Amino acid sequence: MLVRIVGLGPGDPGYLTVGSLEALRESTVSVALLAPPDLVRALESNGVIIDRALVPDAGALAHGSAEAIAQFVAALRGLQIESFGLGVLGNPLSDLGALPPLLRALEAAGHTTRITPGMPHATLSASIAMPLVPLPPQSQHYSWDDLIEIMARLRDGCPWDREQTHRTLVPYLIEETYEVVEAIEAEDLNALCDELGDLLLQIVFHAQLGAETGKFTVADVIDALSNKMVRRHPHVFSDAVIEDVDSQWRSWEKLKAQEATGQKRKSRLEGIPKALGALQRGQRMQEKASRVGFDWPNIGGVLDKLHEELTELAEAQRLGQDDPHVREELGDVLFTVVNLSRALGIDAETAMREANEKFYRRFAFMEERAAAGGKTLSDLSLDELEELWQLAKTQAA
Repeated sequence: MLVRIVGLGPGDPGYLTVGSLEALRESTVSVALLAPPDLVRALESNGVIIDRALVPDAGALAHGSAEAIAQFVAALRGLQIESFGLGVLGNPLSDLGALPPLLRALEAAGHTTRITPGMPHATLSASIAMPLVPLPPQSQHYSWDDLIEIMARLRDGCPWDREQTHRTLVPYLIEETYEVVEAIEAEDLNALCDELGDLLLQIVFHAQLGAETGKFTVADVIDALSNKMVRRHPHVFSDAVIEDVDSQWRSWEKLKAQEATGQKRKSRLEGIPKALGALQRGQRMQEKASRVGFDWPNIGGVLDKLHEELTELAEAQRLGQDDPHVREELGDVLFTVVNLSRALGIDAETAMREANEKFYRRFAFMEERAAAGGKTLSDLSLDELEELWQLAKTQAA
């Protein structure tokens, strides 16, 4: 049998070359490994016969799994056809890591192979090789491999780095994450580039610690992430059809539940980190509950619930109930406010951060105005403070 290994380009039908299309048309039947649904439909509409069931684990075959290659060659043996087309994303000569063992296996089975190049697939290594941000004088360009080596040398030669553990690094991981958020909210792209680097360092640091204990390496981190993304997006990497965002969420939750970690969980709400901010964790729990139908049908129900909870809080205060009960009622109010935020399509944590910053600006304005008059805020009367606050609302919005 003639097996044509054909490059499909980056995945957009518009970048499929004429030569690749003709090679697949000339094949009796073909497989399009990991091709997006749009590309598969484009191939079929142009006369390519696609077999969607011949390769059950396209990702494993594309990445050179010996078992997957053996299964593929065995499946070809059962086909009574003259030619077969194996479409792969990018250019098989540069983007198909499985090419050498696959060619050897096909040759051993007596098949003839022919390679049709395609437009190379965009890769991370290409973006690393072509940085966009100018470096300061006397700086150098480094690659991903350089970064891994730098981290290993830091662990070997820097006393502070040698002392760190997964646990001691937690505060830095949290801090760097929030600094990334600040750069995004400030719309400072230069700072964002810098802060993403600091966050990446934390990931590389933890991976180095894992490598030193023989538990995992950064390659395992990348493999785990990539496999998870491919597995949870069958509408992108396979032929599943998902019509809208709601369908995507339902599919995502279903696929997560089928994974080993998901099967161990007793509740859909497990897996939301307890270390998240209370507002953010509350909103994530409400989102998960909503996906199984446990939700208000409209925003009016949430507003009614908020009124009910405020009434209960006022009643607890009126009766002079103990602090734990009042705190519980206040928690119910806050939880309902988070539900209202979700119903409005607003992230509660972000809204609260923005409110904090607004208060900070206005209060600082009041302090400056008071200082300009030779006073502090504690020197002013309540009426004077209110007057300053109203001024701050217009001049330090």
